[in-house]
Amino acid sequence: MGEHHLSVPRSARYVTLGNEAAPVEIWFVLHGYGQLAARFLRGFAPLDDGTRLIVAPEGLSRFYLDSGGSAKIGASWMTREDRLTEIADYVRYLDALYAAVGGATAQRVVVLGFSQGTATAARWLALGAARADRLILWGGEVPPDLDLDAARARWSRTAVLLVAGTTDRFITAKVLARDEARLREHNVGYRVERFEGGHEVVPEVLLRITSHPDR
Repeated sequence: MGEHHLSVPRSARYVTLGNEAAPVEIWFVLHGYGQLAARFLRGFAPLDDGTRLIVAPEGLSRFYLDSGGSAKIGASWMTREDRLTEIADYVRYLDALYAAVGGATAQRVVVLGFSQGTATAARWLALGAARADRLILWGGEVPPDLDLDAARARWSRTAVLLVAGTTDRFITAKVLARDEARLREHNVGYRVERFEGGHEVVPEVLLRITSHPDR
């Protein structure tokens, strides 16, 4: 029995909010497991000040959120099955989106990943063609398999920010400390932002970190 792969054209969905004509800053916001791009993007409405374009790509794999086939649908960036192929697919997809919305010519680019989207965001900026001024990993881990020495070279102009709620059941103090230790070990500069809350994107925190982009 032989396993093979065939590349085929397919459509990928993304949604946008804000200034599409001439944005000063472009944000790419990557949702978590089981979310959809349009719903996720609603949480970033406070950033729409007329100068920004916020782009929310959707994971390529959609599924029903319960085994009963309910009306609720979510998307995923990848699973452990055929994972390297899925990673390569979403890196190519995000690179194509970056080019399509003018990421290469934008004055400033911010990439934010939430939950499962943190691993996607980190891998994309380490493995793909895109460049960002800021990488925000919110409520998710730095991918354990990511070569941080190679990533550091790609992130030479990228400010890395780890954001986690104090009651986040996934990113506990122990998990956050482990990620910080890995980043320090590989000389990757970073900053941490903690907030009172759980596994969620909080508008007030989003505005706070946006108002201090270089802190």
